[in-house]
Formats: sequence, C-alpha cells, structure tokens
Amino acid sequence: MHGNTQGLKHSDSKALQALYRRRNPVDRFVGAELARRLTELSRQLSRQLGILIDRRGEITHVIVGNAHQLFIPDLTRSRAGSGRFRGLRLVHTHLRGEGLSRDDLTDLTLLRLDAIVVIQALPDGLPGPIELGFTRPESSEDAEPWEIESIPSVHSWNTNYRVFIEELEARFSKQHQSQRVEAGEGCILVSATTRSPQIARSSLDELARLAHTAGLQVLDRVLQTRRKLHHRFVVGKGKLEEVQIRAMQLDAKVLVFDHELSPAQLRNIATETEFKVVDRTQLILDIFAQRATTREGKLQVELAQLRYRKPRLALMPTAMSRLTGGIGGRGPGETKLEINRRRADERQTRLEKQLKSISKQRGLRRSRRQRVGLPHVAIVGYTNAGKSTLLNRMTRSKVDAEDKLFATLDPTSRRLRFPQEREIILTDTVGFIRDLPKDLVEAFRSTLEEVVEADLVLHVVDASSPELDIHIQEVLQTLEKLKALDIPRLTVLNKMDALDSPWGANGDRPEGLPASAKTGEGLDGLMQELERRLFRQRARELTEAST
Repeated sequence: MHGNTQGLKHSDSKALQALYRRRNPVDRFVGAELARRLTELSRQLSRQLGILIDRRGEITHVIVGNAHQLFIPDLTRSRAGSGRFRGLRLVHTHLRGEGLSRDDLTDLTLLRLDAIVVIQALPDGLPGPIELGFTRPESSEDAEPWEIESIPSVHSWNTNYRVFIEELEARFSKQHQSQRVEAGEGCILVSATTRSPQIARSSLDELARLAHTAGLQVLDRVLQTRRKLHHRFVVGKGKLEEVQIRAMQLDAKVLVFDHELSPAQLRNIATETEFKVVDRTQLILDIFAQRATTREGKLQVELAQLRYRKPRLALMPTAMSRLTGGIGGRGPGETKLEINRRRADERQTRLEKQLKSISKQRGLRRSRRQRVGLPHVAIVGYTNAGKSTLLNRMTRSKVDAEDKLFATLDPTSRRLRFPQEREIILTDTVGFIRDLPKDLVEAFRSTLEEVVEADLVLHVVDASSPELDIHIQEVLQTLEKLKALDIPRLTVLNKMDALDSPWGANGDRPEGLPASAKTGEGLDGLMQELERRLFRQRARELTEAST
C-alpha cells in the first residue's frame, strides 16, 4: 500500500489491505463491485484512492492520497506490459466533481499506463460519472497526445478492456511502422539556447546531420529559448516532460542534446526520463569510432572516449557499485566503481604511450620528407567541405569521399606532381566542426601535427553553404588552438557548381580561389597558385640562406 496513511484507523488500513485480495474482471476496465468499494472507502476517508490493475485483473498497488490528489509510486520495476505500454491501468477516485487533471494525463503518458480512469465518489459513497483517458497515436505536434471519453455510469460501461488495449497497441504499431522509412533508432533532438534562435536552429540542423551519420533517425526537434540554461536538465522540467511525451508518442528511443552535458546533467536527465540520453560530444565520438579504420585512428578515438567517460563513472547508479565477493574478496574490499576507475586509468596510460610511439614514427617520416625537400601541404576545412574529393581530383586518387560528416577520419597523404617535374605532399586531415570536443582534439593531436608541420595550409570552404562565414571562423579558431594560424594559408572556395547565383544573395564573396572539386572547374588556377607559393617561396628561402 502506498501514499500518505497517517491518521488512518486500524480498521481503515485493514479495509484498504483487503482491496489487494479482490480481482477485477479481465474484460472490464473496472468492475461495478470494485468501483463501489473504492468510492465507499474514498468517501469514508475523505481522500482520493487509487488502484493499479494489471492485465490479469490483479491489483498490484493501492494508493492513498489526500482530498485533492494522489502520488503514484515508482513503477520502474513493473514490467508486466509488452510493447509501448506498461500493462497497468490506474483507477482512482475524485471527491469534488473534477475530471481528469493535467497531472493525471501527464502521468498516463510518462508512466506508459494502459489507461487512466477517474470515478466520481458521490456524497452517498456510490460511484458516479467516469472519465477515461488513454494515449492516442494519431496526433499532430500541436495536438494533445491523449484522448478523453466520458461514461455516465460504471453499470452502463460495457467496453471490452482486452479488445480495447489490443486495438490501441495495433494502432501504435501500424503508425510507427509507417514512420520508419529508414533504418536506425528513432531520436528526438533537444536544445536550449540563450542566444539567437536562428543560430540554435542552425546548430540543430547540423546535429540532425550528425545523428543521420551516426545511424539515427530524427523524428522530431525541440528548441527552447531561455534566459539561463537549467542547471539540472538544460531545458526546463516542464519542457523535459513535453519531450518525454513526444518521444513516447513517436516511439523514439534516444534523446540527443545539442550540448555537452555535465556528468550530473547526464545522470539527472537519464533518471528523469528513462530514455537513452546522448549529448553532442557522445554523438561525435560515436561517429569517429565508426569511421576509424587504422590502428592509430582507433587508439585516438578510444582515448577520447575514455577521457570523456572517466568523470562520468563517479555518477553511475549506486546499484552498479557492488563488492567483488567470493573467498578472499569479502569485507569492504574494492567496489565495482573503484575497479572501473583503476582500469580506466591503466588503459588511458597504455593508450597514451602507444600514441606517443606512433607520434614519434610520424615525426620521423616528416623529418625524412623535409630532408628530401618535398613541400608539405595540409588540407583543412569544415567537415563535408569536399576536402577528400579535392584530394582525389588533384592526385587522381580514390580516397573514400561521401556526402556525410566526417567521411574521412584517418589522415591520407598523396604525392602531387607539377608539369615541371616538381612534387609536393598533400595530406587530407580530419574535418573540423563547431564545438569540436576538446578530448577529441587532444587525442588527435599527433594527427593534427600534420597541420602544424605543413609548409602551407589549404583551407577548403564549402562555398554553397549558407553558414559559410561561421564555418570559416570555426576552422580558424581550431587552427588557433593548434597554434597553426601563422602558417601560410590558401583558401579554396569549393562547390562553386552548387551555387544558384554568381555568389549568394548579396553577391559578397570572401577571399579565395573559386573551384569545384566535383567538375574540376578552377583547379588549374589552384595548381598554378600552389606552385607559385611553394616553389617561389622555397627559392627565396634558399637564396636568403646562401647570402
């Protein structure tokens, strides 16, 4: 029995306990005899009473509230239902003639109840009019995700409960099958912003592309404008409830936040929603893990994931911290959490040593290139700007190039020969993105040293992107973090073939060489500019050195 039972007489408590021994007809929402006993006790106690009934007709919980409301206990251990519903329906009384409240309907959706039934307890203790609330699948974004029906009396209520719930689950199943046009778990994107909503929407667009690249199906987006981000949930608690209701309505499995959640926020949201919760950093790390093919790339991604997860180990549920047990392991011992931390520290140390060794090997290769005198050009740019396509077109290579974010992860170097029998080394590096996780930048430092050691940085820009200026700034900020802003830089305005007009809407064009890696347009001019900058500059340096 659950709820506030203070002040109840012993006889009242025994009467409430007796409710557990009653059974409800399996084909009825609530039987007439059970409804009458519930309203009699409710009037006798002047409190709202509720019962949770499973699909076998057995009462699993008796809930005692006050005159205005009742509080449903934690149902996380209740797994009676299959599919999207929990397999429990709530039947409870009201004393003042009020119908289903907003709280009732929110509980209906968030707790995945089969249905919620409110019976008016009349002054004489008899059951009065009834309201039935249930979740409906066919609902637009602006409409409420529930439906309410009124029933005059429990004696005239002949709806077959078993048929009702089977048909309702079939409607949900049919709708979700029609929604799943593409593979992947369904997700909802969530963002809160204190800045311009336009910037936040643009960031959500990019998050949607990241989700698609990671193999998720975006079912909806939620954006909240706030003066200050909520310290526990990022979005407000009311908005988080709306997100949960929408996720259940669309049968989404994952909530993707367009922020890097703190360990406490990640725990709070996951506890509050019981959904899989992923933040922007986790999503990018997951994509990197999918894309890494070389040993170095896999080690770098694992190190970044380890650095991200370590602070979050401390906030695992207490149930995850167990004594090792067994002979020789009894007593206080070492908890599961402490073991995880120690193993994470040991693994991180090993990864850092291995990457340091690989970094030395990469440094030796760079030294050999410098001794031979081959100029080195590093291709950088925002992700999906066309860097790999440009490398393929210029060097006649077949590096993987897809219309996805982070299609190329591991750095690839190719030789580029000029007509005068001169050669350079072109290296395609990992793409940049806004809010690139700092753990990822640190883990990929040995790879990004290719940029730092380059003679020239070839900055490839997607000229067709409406966020051209933002992408340029993000790349420059990343170069600044790498201390590579002082390296000579040549900007290439790629994807000119995708422009609808000569240059955007206002005709303003940033400095750079217009080109198209797809069609080859402008590449002759790019080759000439590369040759002029690299070899004339090298000739000047040699002349100055000799004098």
